[in-house]
Amino acid sequence: MNIENEEPKYGEPRKYDPNFKGPIQNRGCTDIICCILFIIAIVGYVAVGILAWSQGDPRKVIYPTSSRGEFCGQVGTPLENKPFLFYFNILKCANPVVLVQFQCPTTQLCVEKCPDRSMSLLSVRNNEKDWAYYKTFCKEDVKTQTVQEILKNQLCPAVLIASKPFTRRCFPALGLKGNEITVGNQTTFDDGVNQNRKASDLLPAVKNATIVIETRMVVMKIFEDYTQSWYWIVIGLVIATVLSLIFIVLLRFLAGIMVWIMIILVVLVIGYGIIHCSIEYVHLKNAPGANITLRELGFQMDLSVYLHIRQTWLAFIIILAIVELVIILLLIFLRNRIRIAIALIKEASRAIGHVMSSLFYPLFTFALLAVVIAYWTITAVFLSTSNEPVYRVFNEGSKACFHSNTTCHPENYTDSDMKKDCPESQCLFAFYGGESHYHKYLIFLQFYNVFLFFWCANFVTALGQMTLAGAFASYYWAFNKPDDIPACPVFASLGRALRYHTGTLAFGSLILSIIQVIRVLLEYLDHKLKGAENKFAKFLLCCLKCCFWCLEKFIKFLNRNAYIMCAIYGKNFCTSARDAFFLLMRNVIRVAVLDKVTDFLLFLGKLLVVGIVGVMSFFFFSGTAKGVDVAPNLHYYWVPILTIVVGSYLIAHGFFSVYAMCVDTLFLCFCEDLERNDGSAERRYLMPDSLLKILNKNNQPKK
Repeated sequence: MNIENEEPKYGEPRKYDPNFKGPIQNRGCTDIICCILFIIAIVGYVAVGILAWSQGDPRKVIYPTSSRGEFCGQVGTPLENKPFLFYFNILKCANPVVLVQFQCPTTQLCVEKCPDRSMSLLSVRNNEKDWAYYKTFCKEDVKTQTVQEILKNQLCPAVLIASKPFTRRCFPALGLKGNEITVGNQTTFDDGVNQNRKASDLLPAVKNATIVIETRMVVMKIFEDYTQSWYWIVIGLVIATVLSLIFIVLLRFLAGIMVWIMIILVVLVIGYGIIHCSIEYVHLKNAPGANITLRELGFQMDLSVYLHIRQTWLAFIIILAIVELVIILLLIFLRNRIRIAIALIKEASRAIGHVMSSLFYPLFTFALLAVVIAYWTITAVFLSTSNEPVYRVFNEGSKACFHSNTTCHPENYTDSDMKKDCPESQCLFAFYGGESHYHKYLIFLQFYNVFLFFWCANFVTALGQMTLAGAFASYYWAFNKPDDIPACPVFASLGRALRYHTGTLAFGSLILSIIQVIRVLLEYLDHKLKGAENKFAKFLLCCLKCCFWCLEKFIKFLNRNAYIMCAIYGKNFCTSARDAFFLLMRNVIRVAVLDKVTDFLLFLGKLLVVGIVGVMSFFFFSGTAKGVDVAPNLHYYWVPILTIVVGSYLIAHGFFSVYAMCVDTLFLCFCEDLERNDGSAERRYLMPDSLLKILNKNNQPKK
């Protein structure tokens, strides 16, 4: 075996090329097949959206639906002035079928307002004034029928119970008088059949019905909070944007000082968080009910309840203390490496200073991602509401009916055999579904919508990475800066990426999307198996989730570096990924020491912006800030706080991602610079003198 001719394990180092001056201009299209596949997928996505918009009806999630499948309160219909849903027999909602089918097995009618008094059909039939009021809650105008005929044909409810509207539905107005439950200020009510019953008998029915719509109630409250606080949220996000810009500008001129200031401030902010949580923990020591455990409290829709529990603040203290300890230990052990990282950040600051348009490129990425998210959301809503109303047989009689829960048609149910077999049954609206070919394959359309969302979102992110990589590579390989830097490097790089490398971007984002969809499916399976007793299945699922999480992180890292190499050399995805991987492996020590430390420092910058804005929003919306009386009155004050924190992180990530991409690009160029050049007069290093000094390298004087 000839060892001399054996190819190195991680490829040959780059050779000196006097004609190489950065991103190659003379290049061709790459990964054409994947480009065609992506275009076809986009056309199919548009077709799915058009199909969903033609079949879907968002009114199904906005308006309550009567037993006839009509929308209560819909503008432009006869029911426009009847916005509330009334249950003929609310006691039927105590049936366990409610929790399975999400529908009470009783007639439901759209009404103008909920009944404000309790009365029975028997007591009002001969009283014209009360009967006129009672008839507003009947199916149709009842004239000469007797009470028995009305109840037999189920035209009117047997009894009205004083109710109040709740999420556009009429529920009994329950209250307390002493230790007794009341309805309409009475401890009993007339059920129209068995005379007086206790108001407490209504509790199971109300409980089951509210379980069905509790989530919608919370969503509506959250929506109301957004309407009350949206302008404050915008102000908070503007503050986050200004802070991010200030840090970026200061990094441009004071990179070394700003990095150490960021480190110190992050440590101080987390330290303040520990002190504040400790004060709250001690303050609740003697508070009634504060010593209850989180397990005993269980899940509560109002998250502010948890802030009155000592164990919550103890958990915050432990989490913040661990984060603080980890950051301090990393700073101690990486103090020498931080100097190198600061030098790289300084060079990134110079690069961004010469390519200022790169700071505004994240806005373009945000806009494209907003379009992708909006399209996916709208398509998902229309797909989920494109089902047809399904009617089922509900039996209200004491005699069992073997047709119960069978699909029926209300227009001819009265004359059907099912009605003859079960005289006391009704054909009522149950849910939205369908049995056509479209409805059978609806789940596949929803899956396609999710998959294309991941693919398009990853494509937009990849486009931004390759665009910035091309711009910063143009800066690094310019021999005389800034004279040799091409005009409009960001726009030139964007044009090259779209013209030649759409297929490469689609290829890389496709691989990542497949892994992300698999992770979503694994999370779905994990949710389904939560109550399972099969320990082996849980263990296997946990291992798969861990493996695919690691695989996703690796693919993201590989894709990012592959896009950098593609932006420079114009090769296809596989070749670029291989070249990037081999280059990194030939410099694996520098990758671990330099690149990751820089990422850590930039992460601290994001953490600082989020921490400052998050603390300010907490004091404002929670009402703990003294002298501030303009805070809106909200159901859940954590809604705007959480929104601002998440939004601030995304904004800070957008601006700092420019730095991160600049650092990664300069790092790869820096590694290639060490391989191509040796510091001689003919092959001078292009890296700055500060990096050369730290690495004990130097350029020989020009001849």
